[in-house]
Amino acid sequence: MDKIVVEGGKKLKGEVRVSGAKNATLPIMAAALLTDEPSRIENVPDVQDVATMLKILSFLGAKVDYSDHVLEIKPGRKLNAFAPYHLVSTMRASFCVLGPTLARCGRGEVSLPGGCVIGARPIDLHLKGLETLGASITIDHGYVRAQSKNGLRGGVVYLGGKFGSSVLATANVLMAATLARGRTYIECAACEPEVVDLADFLVKMGAKIKGQGSHLIEIEGVRKLRGVQHTVIPDRIEAGTFMVAGAIVKGSDVVVRGCDLDHSRALVDKLTQAGVVVQRMESGARIRRNGTLRPEDITTHPYPGFPTDLQAQMMALLTVTPGISVITEKIYPDRFMHVSELNRMGSRIFLEGSSAIVHGARRLSGAPVMASDLRASAALILAGLAAEGTTEIQRIYHLDRGYERIEEKLSLLGANIKRVKA
Repeated sequence: MDKIVVEGGKKLKGEVRVSGAKNATLPIMAAALLTDEPSRIENVPDVQDVATMLKILSFLGAKVDYSDHVLEIKPGRKLNAFAPYHLVSTMRASFCVLGPTLARCGRGEVSLPGGCVIGARPIDLHLKGLETLGASITIDHGYVRAQSKNGLRGGVVYLGGKFGSSVLATANVLMAATLARGRTYIECAACEPEVVDLADFLVKMGAKIKGQGSHLIEIEGVRKLRGVQHTVIPDRIEAGTFMVAGAIVKGSDVVVRGCDLDHSRALVDKLTQAGVVVQRMESGARIRRNGTLRPEDITTHPYPGFPTDLQAQMMALLTVTPGISVITEKIYPDRFMHVSELNRMGSRIFLEGSSAIVHGARRLSGAPVMASDLRASAALILAGLAAEGTTEIQRIYHLDRGYERIEEKLSLLGANIKRVKA
């Protein structure tokens, strides 16, 4: 098992390039199962979650070839509609194969999903949506079994949940609806760029979809889809992580290439209010931190609100910001497992319900810490960049799920960071 070692205090300067969006790639890989024709997907990030999805697609009977960020998927004429526990349990997004296998095979059997431990993430909206399309669903021995003997049919699906729209439920229902008879309307659909990218991929395949990027998506089912070529959008969360990295050490000057600032407006707004200079460039953004940072109040919301996947990274920044900042988590109220680890490094963060009170401008000191989930891992690395001394981050297998060689990219910016055997 590896760990990340960071020597803090180094100013970051230079350019870093963003990889393709993991959270767009995974549903698109599942969507390729909706046809028996081959598809070519470009700008695919080399991360562990993609490797896991490749294993799932292979288990389902598809032939896959991945090399140099290009993925070829050949589903073939016959699919296995069973996705086992030992694969699905490691990654929540793998549950997205249920919609495509159900639509194409008339049945699907998928293990209840796993992933990072960041709070309750029920699948009730997935099941509700697929049942509305005519699926018969049971849960036995840890598996979701869905059948549609007479084929799926269009319907009106409402996907509003306790904490807002569900990205993965929207993706699952959207994919299934493309081959359903008649029209489907998804109300309270997720608006995230990753959902739009999935819809764009499906439209290239021949699906008839309107309204992607809004809370009402209309799908007119078609009889058959085709294989296509598609380029995945940049990863806005990875881009946001590097933008925060450019802000957390005073005197840094970082250019983030290949990102789309239109996907990161909430983050840009908060960084700007905090006193960070964010300059839009033709192919990315330049981040500079010269003066003193200002405290912030941040509340996470579904897109286009501030993303929950950048909450931990911003908390790391606020620990070195003078004054008192408040972060309220509206998506996953229990997503604060990184607080105790940041406090081990000298920060003063107190939890009050679904809010974290950050007493900033503390002197962070390097310490051995433990990553609890994917984004917490990145936050601890960011804190290590600003801390005095050495920070060692254990359990970085979480990190490898969604960041492509982040230590190498940060090294290019001048960070003293390396991966070693634990």
